[in-house]
Amino acid sequence: MEQETKVFPSSSGHMFQNYFTPGRSWSFKKNGLLDARARRIFETTALGCAADAYPFHMPLEAKAGPCVQADGHQMLMMSSYDYLGLIGHPRIDKAAQEAIHRYGTSTSGARLLTGTLDIHNEVERDLAAYKGTEAALTFSSGYMANLGLITGLFGPSDRIIIDALCHRSLLDACKMAGVQVQRFRHNDPESLREEIKKGPPANRTVIISDGVFSMDGDICCLPDLIAIKKEFGCFLFIDEAHASGVLGLTGRGTDEHFGIDTSEVDLWSGSLAKSIPSVGGFVACSQEVAIFLQHASSPYIFSAAMAASAVAAISEGLAILKEEPQRVARLKDNGDYLRTGLQSLGYNTGLSDTAIIPVVLHDEIQTAVFARKLRNHGIIAAPVMFPAVAQGVARLRLCVTAAHTREQLDFVLDVFRQLAN
Repeated sequence: MEQETKVFPSSSGHMFQNYFTPGRSWSFKKNGLLDARARRIFETTALGCAADAYPFHMPLEAKAGPCVQADGHQMLMMSSYDYLGLIGHPRIDKAAQEAIHRYGTSTSGARLLTGTLDIHNEVERDLAAYKGTEAALTFSSGYMANLGLITGLFGPSDRIIIDALCHRSLLDACKMAGVQVQRFRHNDPESLREEIKKGPPANRTVIISDGVFSMDGDICCLPDLIAIKKEFGCFLFIDEAHASGVLGLTGRGTDEHFGIDTSEVDLWSGSLAKSIPSVGGFVACSQEVAIFLQHASSPYIFSAAMAASAVAAISEGLAILKEEPQRVARLKDNGDYLRTGLQSLGYNTGLSDTAIIPVVLHDEIQTAVFARKLRNHGIIAAPVMFPAVAQGVARLRLCVTAAHTREQLDFVLDVFRQLAN
């Protein structure tokens, strides 16, 4: 990697074309198109640009493995979701290219009407086999998969009891569905029991948790959730976005990690843009639930079907995962190595036990400046702030992949060692 220099790229000039000039102010009125809530966003963005430390929206010019190119510089990516290191895999690229040649660049239709291709059905069978369920459905994103599942199945007569640190897509889906929502303390089975007991009457009660939590990198207490589900007669839904391809000997996810049969969980969702290097999301469930969602889930019915190139990439990615489970083991080894190294340097890595490794710095300005210092050393590390996390716990979210070399991880640790002094 290149050594520290002031010419390393910043997002500040790229994104806003010098909109945030020094001394500029804004007057957002209560009844304006942008109301008073916009003030915090504009003022903090202006501060970041003024300090050449605005940390978001950096445009990448090329990407292959752990290294990316930004503004003509090769940089080490330490915040990618490419957990298995499959981006740029020649088999996946070839499959996507051949699909474009056969089907074109768009389906030009929704799944319910004219957008379903034969490979949509094939990949959904592959996903069901991968997850060990009767059926699976694909959606345009992981966010839409959660939205489509919750709004399609549940409504105001139901209640959802959700882990306090679950992904925003799940909370947005609950709001849109109009369900009664209760939140239990993060990964706390006793708090979950308390919420179930004290909640209002409901037609159905559903427990929801992430498999791996996206901001902290810890794993849900799945055995406890299953026991409580059975104790109180609830349903259980697990979002595997950051667990698929990450947990278990073959990367099947949280159930394989704990040695639990997939059928113990009623509903699964996951991402097809992380360990599997494509776009989209999926729901894995019973055949009856899948048929119902195909006729009742708005994001499935009213969105254009996923492009054939993306579907082909998913199919080939699943095939490689099945053939090369050693990628999952290498990912775990890399995560353990970097996490242990950061802890030995005195950094707070929170609850992490997976490839997601937060470096909790607490202060938002300090976190943005630290991210800029890392970029000066040729390292991209995403800062995460409120509202993605609670105020006062801002952090850098590092993500290792199976493709990171030990030399690259040692370089990262050496830079963190320098910045700790």
